[in-house]
Amino acid sequence: MAAVTEVWVNRKDYRETKIVNVDRRELEAGEIRVAIDKYGLTANNVSYAVSGDMIGYWKFYPAADHWGKVPVWGMADVVESNSDSIAVGERLWGFFPMASETILKVGKVSDDAFMDATPHRLELPALYNNYRRSVGEPDYLKSLEVERCLLFPLFLTSFVLYDYLKDNDYFGADQVVIGSVSSKTGFGLAYFLHQDKQDGKQVVGLTSAANAAFVKQLDCCHQVVEYGREADISSAHKTAYVDMSGNRSLTETLHHQFGDNMIESCMVGVTHWEQRGAVSALPGATPAFFFAPGQIAKRDKEWGPGKFFEKASEASAGIAEKISKDVTIEHVKGAEAAANIWVSMLNNEVAPSRGIMVSVGGA
Repeated sequence: MAAVTEVWVNRKDYRETKIVNVDRRELEAGEIRVAIDKYGLTANNVSYAVSGDMIGYWKFYPAADHWGKVPVWGMADVVESNSDSIAVGERLWGFFPMASETILKVGKVSDDAFMDATPHRLELPALYNNYRRSVGEPDYLKSLEVERCLLFPLFLTSFVLYDYLKDNDYFGADQVVIGSVSSKTGFGLAYFLHQDKQDGKQVVGLTSAANAAFVKQLDCCHQVVEYGREADISSAHKTAYVDMSGNRSLTETLHHQFGDNMIESCMVGVTHWEQRGAVSALPGATPAFFFAPGQIAKRDKEWGPGKFFEKASEASAGIAEKISKDVTIEHVKGAEAAANIWVSMLNNEVAPSRGIMVSVGGA
């Protein structure tokens, strides 16, 4: 049988990659083989690698020894099926490896989705085991494939964060400070907060000097502050800090600046992954890692299964449409190119105005 091409990443040195060709295997009962057409690559995938052992991202598609397969959000076509529920030719959106194809095991099925039932994945967050079936989805989603791969997963996280803050009455905060606001999850959250005129929270975005103009162009923050100028942010207001950067030094600086007025400190991403590290005891709220599936599960119980996802998808589509003119889509094809752009993402060499779509099986 033909070989499957995969990009593996060293779990101890994320910059080291290797391209692996493995033989196809026969499908077992209930399994489907999908050809991964394209996927989005963002700083979010770097976060998956950095927190891979803590959250379990490496477990979705295990690799041998000290290697791992970084999961990505992409579109795929069913090319072989041993399932009575999913037919050859169906188009899927979901959580895949950086590879030309993979095998999924079909579990619970609905008109527009199914759950992967691979035994080792059952203990992992259900959010990532859900695969959307284009055949049963509204037309507006079918026309937004690039946006779904590149932006929806990030804006979904943005929406979960927004809902989490709102659900907790912002912990009493008057302003929300967002670290690495130029990241797509960062400016997505800023958009949701900024457009909520009823709550009227001050939105402050922290970013590099190189990305400040891009963030200002998005018009999603009341104040954009460059790193090194954190003192420009008023510390007189009760503040919720949402950190996409993972920069330990930045977290310490802000906590000491705001003191007891830092009433919520939420760690989400690691765009500054090489500056990460454990923080010592700090003034104000204790920094805590935010686990999006936990808030989604809470809402599924309160609103009914799938309702939160529907709201988040609609909201994500709205923001994607607004910022489409500010992001230039680039298509990267082939395994070598896929490995190279991964390293560029690690090295912070991909400007936030670039939207990277990758096809490992492309030529």
